[in-house]
Amino acid sequence: MRFRVLGPVSLSPRTPSAAKPRALLATLLVQAGEVVPAHSLIDELWGNEPPRTATTTLQVYVSQLRKILAEGPATTTGGLLVTRPPGYLLQIPDQEQDFDLPLFERLRTDGRTAYQRNDFTGASRLLGDALALWGGPALSGIPHGVRLESAAIRLDELRLEVLEQRIVADLRLGHHQELAGELLALANEHPLRETLHAHLMVALYRTGRGSDALRVYGRLRRSLVEELGVEPGPTLARLHERVLRRDPSLDWRAPVPPIPVDARPPAMRSDPGAASSTPGPTAPTLPAPTLPIPTPPVPTPPALPAAAPGFVGRHEELAQGERALRGGAGHPPVRVLAISGRAGVGKSVLALRLAHRLAGRFPDGQLLVCLRGPQGRPLTPLQAQAALLRGLLGDTAGPAVPTDPVELTDRLRRALNGRKLLLVLDDVASEEQVRPLLPPAEGSAVILIGRRTAAALDGAEHLVLDAVRPDDALELLRTAAGERITDDPAAAAEIARLCGYLPLALRVAAAALTARPHTTAAELAERLRDERTRLGVLREGDLDLRTSLLTGYQEAAPANQRAFRLLTLAPAPDFAAWTAGALLGVAPGAAHEVAEELVRAQLLEARPGGRPARYGFHSLLRVLAVELRDADAGGREQRRQAVERLCHAYLDLARYADGRLAPGRNWSAHALSGGSAALDETYRATLLDRAAIVGSSPLGWFRDEATGLVESVRQAHAAGLWHLVWELADSATGYFHVCAAWDDWEETHRLALDAALRAGNTSAEAVVRYGLGDLAWQRQEGRRALEHFTAAQRCFDRVGDRTGAARCRIGMADILLGQGRLGAAARRYGRALDQCLAAQDLWGKVAALNGLALVNLRKGRRDTATGQLAQCRRWAERLGDRRWAEYTRRTAARLAQDMPVAHESGAPAPAVSGGADGDVPGQYAVEVRPGMWLIGAAAGRTRRAPVPALSL
Repeated sequence: MRFRVLGPVSLSPRTPSAAKPRALLATLLVQAGEVVPAHSLIDELWGNEPPRTATTTLQVYVSQLRKILAEGPATTTGGLLVTRPPGYLLQIPDQEQDFDLPLFERLRTDGRTAYQRNDFTGASRLLGDALALWGGPALSGIPHGVRLESAAIRLDELRLEVLEQRIVADLRLGHHQELAGELLALANEHPLRETLHAHLMVALYRTGRGSDALRVYGRLRRSLVEELGVEPGPTLARLHERVLRRDPSLDWRAPVPPIPVDARPPAMRSDPGAASSTPGPTAPTLPAPTLPIPTPPVPTPPALPAAAPGFVGRHEELAQGERALRGGAGHPPVRVLAISGRAGVGKSVLALRLAHRLAGRFPDGQLLVCLRGPQGRPLTPLQAQAALLRGLLGDTAGPAVPTDPVELTDRLRRALNGRKLLLVLDDVASEEQVRPLLPPAEGSAVILIGRRTAAALDGAEHLVLDAVRPDDALELLRTAAGERITDDPAAAAEIARLCGYLPLALRVAAAALTARPHTTAAELAERLRDERTRLGVLREGDLDLRTSLLTGYQEAAPANQRAFRLLTLAPAPDFAAWTAGALLGVAPGAAHEVAEELVRAQLLEARPGGRPARYGFHSLLRVLAVELRDADAGGREQRRQAVERLCHAYLDLARYADGRLAPGRNWSAHALSGGSAALDETYRATLLDRAAIVGSSPLGWFRDEATGLVESVRQAHAAGLWHLVWELADSATGYFHVCAAWDDWEETHRLALDAALRAGNTSAEAVVRYGLGDLAWQRQEGRRALEHFTAAQRCFDRVGDRTGAARCRIGMADILLGQGRLGAAARRYGRALDQCLAAQDLWGKVAALNGLALVNLRKGRRDTATGQLAQCRRWAERLGDRRWAEYTRRTAARLAQDMPVAHESGAPAPAVSGGADGDVPGQYAVEVRPGMWLIGAAAGRTRRAPVPALSL
């Protein structure tokens, strides 16, 4: 079988006809001999929106490929395409014989080696053979995802590099006349590629067409200035000057004999590809050598560290980085790629892998420079310049590195000028630190690595890393830890989650398993569950997650360190700026700036989609922050004050939102204030804009903050802030009622009742018991509801709260109505209505009169019920309660049309009927409150069915 990717993707003797199976084949071919995860194949074929059947469809495509591959000779056990967790492996036994890409790579390497030995005839032949394998643009004829697009760009760039190397070899052989036409066509095809134009100028000059060579330079210069706003690079500029003055060194000279293989110096033998694009004696930039072995004019920087083994995932990020540094599709390569992200996210590993993949583009070398000193302090700009210069000069630097700032800058510029280098600058602290290090010449590039985004660097491409995807995290664990992870997938998934999908944490966890053969994955997961000791577990040898995470904290200003610790008291996984302001004791605007500074320092996350912005901790950074917070023994009182401020903020905003959501429901706010009203009002007046924070949707605000509101009740109870416990619980009752959040309602009110009893506050006890009675009624627990309403009414009577007592009577009447005891219900509704009229309780009047209307409706008195509902609607509109107003309008409209009461959707319901005082049972379905239905027949067999509330 023959495989082709250097042009249209094909498979001989038969290529899949459909596009996606061909794309699958291409993806497997460019990673032949490697396991390609199934999720990566799905991403490649369908992008970010795969169909629900993607996994099944992928298996179908794999089956189709296997049938085609089976048509060839059987050369491997199990076939060429095998399943290998977590994906598939394509095996090509004789790759150079059957696959054009490995053959191209071998011919390219052999050609470069021949060129270095001055065997230009052999180099031209080998490189020409490599180019002959191409049949068009790489990987053409198929749709490209991220992986294939990146591979196609890389392969097309390699083809151009091989073409340029072959042209240089032919120039060395004196084939100027033959090359002129080819180079004119190539320059037209690549109008901004300086290397090709340089070769064309040399070929034209050596065939007596010096004026044409100058015109070539003029056209290229105009194109660069008009399209990119840059001048030609120093190499081309020097060639232009040499053509103008007819420099004799540009004339062709016969090449020296090839250097025997054994006679090559160690420098040439160690890196056969280092001179792949360095011009020889006839190239545009260097005079012809007079010695067999040319000496390089400047030292070659030391090689980069090896790329980390077991690299997993990050395909999209690698593709983005390659596109940026290679250029393509009308976009020139960027000079600076800035990789940022929190500690432990894998920035350096990704940068080194990217640098190794791009090494061929930078023939003058690649250099890694760390911009921190031995103690972890950032280098000053001058120290950074000196460190880079020492790296460039290698062993020749020593004391020769100047100490004068001006001389140092000049020396560094000269060392960088005219060279095609890739600089990898690690642990970047600021833009000021790296600006003097950026190479002045075109052709060089810089990869910056740092926690902060270097946003102030003009023209930089930014690549921000986050934690890896869960499936990539599992693959990383499997790669690093082996069978014990594979054998227990549930434990592996838990380890990955507890590590926050952070690559460094995952590597430490894998190392911990490797170092302890007797420990199972499940045992490690159990040790990681305890947040108090998790960071201690994630330490093995010189891998220490805590130390890595601490670096950003230690560099933060003291005020930001304090904020990092206190924000762990936020009661929800994500929080708004006003929450941060309450905890820190500052206005929301100032808190927003602090939060943004923590985000820039990679100590906090800005959660996507939040309007306004919401913030949160990565799980491991939160563990660190809690550890630091609890270790601060002197901050205990600060923490208590922060919790109290936050509870006051929640209380004020919840009361405001509750007043918008259920106007008139909360009559008890003043009676419940346990000495907090003054502080609450002062805090609100100085720091909180309630209307701006709650916005136009109080229900939406409650939904966003419900988790935090419930947790704030727990925090207030734990801190002994009793009055805040019952006030917070009561302020959320309207939301709990609308959304049927019964579990949260139960928990908060149980804590509130305990707080009221501890504080001996009868008013608070009455309000909380009333809320528990309402909850029990909604849960169809009539006996418990009656007990709570009765106890609450006694408390209200003791403190002289007529409104509260009337509300309890309405609650008890609702229970009686549900039991079919219409006469008893009517008496309680009537007495409650009288009390609410006397107390000017508009909400109570609506609820009591609505109850009387329902009684009359059950007794068949439609006209009376219609009149009472009309009065309810008028009162509800005065109150400003849209839910009650719409409910009364809806019910009255059905009665006016002589319709049985039915669900809002129009589904039929049993007709309403009944007898005097409920003695004659009848079938009915009636909405007794907005969104609360009673459906059933006789007493004791009624059930309640909550329906969705109106959107507010």
